[in-house]
Amino acid sequence: PILDASFQAQVDSVKDVILSEVNVKDLEYITDTKGIVDKSIKPNFKTLGRRLGKHMKAASQAVARFDQRDIAALEESGSYTLNVGDESFDLTLEDFVITSADIPGWSVANDGPLTVALDINLTDELKAEGMARELVNRIQNLRKSKDFEVTDRIKVSIEHHDMLVPAMEQFKAFISSAVLADSLELVPEVAGDAVDMDGTDVVFAVAKV
Repeated sequence: PILDASFQAQVDSVKDVILSEVNVKDLEYITDTKGIVDKSIKPNFKTLGRRLGKHMKAASQAVARFDQRDIAALEESGSYTLNVGDESFDLTLEDFVITSADIPGWSVANDGPLTVALDINLTDELKAEGMARELVNRIQNLRKSKDFEVTDRIKVSIEHHDMLVPAMEQFKAFISSAVLADSLELVPEVAGDAVDMDGTDVVFAVAKV
């Protein structure tokens, strides 16, 4: 959710770094969090207990009536005037505990006014890309174990497993480019090195061209 225009500009300036570091495909800003972020709020008894004293119960009841708009307004302004009886108290964000609940398909985290909702649904394409990156990692490790030069071109044969097929069909060019492979094939039988791929031993044959 966008805090303000300055916040978005700051994130935009390092957006590529963020996406790369956390392995996320895209980052989207939203102004309406309905259906994405469900927040709850309660008083911070550690900061308010001594200040409010006998009014603490009434304050808790008032805060319990906050809806999503009230919480958003508090986060945006950073302050809130709490009226209890004939007294008023100027509160800040530190006087509240705001948390975000996960909703199906999303994982939500917040730190003060900053909230991030991560879409954790994996499409078939994302799964295939993830497997492609795993293949790159395993082949690169085999290159290192065989003391190949970083510029050596190679040929790679991989024991056929159904779980590897989508990655090879969709991302073969990416894998080949990343590992400098002139040929990259799935074959029925391979004489080579057994490597763990998601709990399954897969045999790789990697050789210089």
